[in-house]
Amino acid sequence: MNEHPENQPNPDAPQSQEIRHASIGALVPAHVARGIFTTGAVVLQGQHEFIVDFLLRMQQPHQVASRIVLPPIVVAQFIAALQDNLKKYEDRFGPIQMPVIPSQGQQVRQSAEELYDTLKINEDVQSGSYANTVIIGHSPTEFCFDFITSFFPRSGVSARVFMATVNARRLLDSLQHSYQQFQQRQRNPQPPPDSPPQDPYQRPDGDWPPGL
Repeated sequence: MNEHPENQPNPDAPQSQEIRHASIGALVPAHVARGIFTTGAVVLQGQHEFIVDFLLRMQQPHQVASRIVLPPIVVAQFIAALQDNLKKYEDRFGPIQMPVIPSQGQQVRQSAEELYDTLKINEDVQSGSYANTVIIGHSPTEFCFDFITSFFPRSGVSARVFMATVNARRLLDSLQHSYQQFQQRQRNPQPPPDSPPQDPYQRPDGDWPPGL
């Protein structure tokens, strides 16, 4: 007989369990499988999440083709994984040749409100697709991003995005800059008392000017 009943589990008490499962072999819904080709990206940072808007800029008006919502810890992992994939790409195919963009004079960085006044966002894209895992692949000319929800009992691909290699390099630069700003804000969370209210999405990062 156990002399310490307090050590016995109480069947009526709330139970919790940590669940770990791999995202490899994630379910790919039919409407996601074909993926979306994009020509650029804008990164926005909020208080608790990052938004990556993948753009299609082949015609006017420019469109947000896919919106991805990521927690900060996943953004850090995304940056590391993209750095690693770009290095592997260059080890195999050689340095990425970034196009030379003709100078158009000094460009003023737009606020989020100004930028999105020029972009078309369909209702089915507005709320975005959440992801807590990213799997990256590449061919000689494109990068593929599978954004995954790793939830029990099975992971699923919430969005699949393709972009040219040069734009994947630009995406890395935008993610790094935005994440550095996020870290600085975490270290100095309180603005000066006399400062005006700040829009949490005031400073988008991406290819500038957006029309290029």
